[in-house]
Amino acid sequence: MAISRAQLLKELLPGLNALFGMEYGRYGEEHKEIFVTETSERSFEEEVKLSGFSAAPVKNEGQAISYDNAQEAFSARYSHETIALGFSITEEAIEDNLYDSLSARYTKALARAMAYTKQVKAANILNNGFNNNYPGGDGVELFSTSHPLVSGGVNSNEPSTPADLNETSLEAAVIQIAAWTDERGLLIAAKPRKLVVPPALMFVATRLLETELRVGTADNDINALKNNGSIPEGYSVNHFLTDTNAWFLTTDVPNGLKHFIRTPMSTSMDGDFDTGNVRYKARERYAFGGSDPLGIFGSPGA
Repeated sequence: MAISRAQLLKELLPGLNALFGMEYGRYGEEHKEIFVTETSERSFEEEVKLSGFSAAPVKNEGQAISYDNAQEAFSARYSHETIALGFSITEEAIEDNLYDSLSARYTKALARAMAYTKQVKAANILNNGFNNNYPGGDGVELFSTSHPLVSGGVNSNEPSTPADLNETSLEAAVIQIAAWTDERGLLIAAKPRKLVVPPALMFVATRLLETELRVGTADNDINALKNNGSIPEGYSVNHFLTDTNAWFLTTDVPNGLKHFIRTPMSTSMDGDFDTGNVRYKARERYAFGGSDPLGIFGSPGA
């Protein structure tokens, strides 16, 4: 439906002092704190995790050398979504000198709506990460205690018992990440990079990572998390996380969470011959998802 004069009666009257309701501030591109962005030239992207070799066995004297087989572990597919939104202004509203104010105001609102949608899409990868209705390439949800390995073992990127964010749970997560293995059971040197929290936990995160001494104790112990540089990039707040108790740790494992851009944001306008209305639209195409689940650790909170 086009924006008409009937919807904007007050703007046609003299004495109007101010219009408000669409010039709110907006949060930035918070997905960039979590996802690695790449461009895409295909209708979808697929990434395959490979299995290396197991530990080398002892070769006894006179016996033949052992041979191992390389194989694919699993694949992750990114299907692009087209996100588009538009509005139009009636010919009569344009004739009554509302064109300039409406086009400027609603173009900004359009940009805000598109940006908001992208942040929601990105955060939903984490929001749905504990739900087994959203399996990844290895057949289980993003955060699981049983990511299957080619060797027959499992990796876990969530606590065995869901835990709220505190000193104990954060230290346990760092230790757990250090115990991750590759597909054949060989230890990998995985380390946390950044803590990601909802607004409800930002003060907890500050106390845990930025104080010199331990939090919530009268002992004169150092803050081991800070002293050891366990989480070198500190923390970031994501305002689009829906669980106020959930918290996450990005890691230095490559090919974790990714954002593929198939078509960057573009805007256009044209006039409709039949109605005389002017139409505006914004459009972009992208995909959010995860390849290697070891790129992130998460806890839903207790």
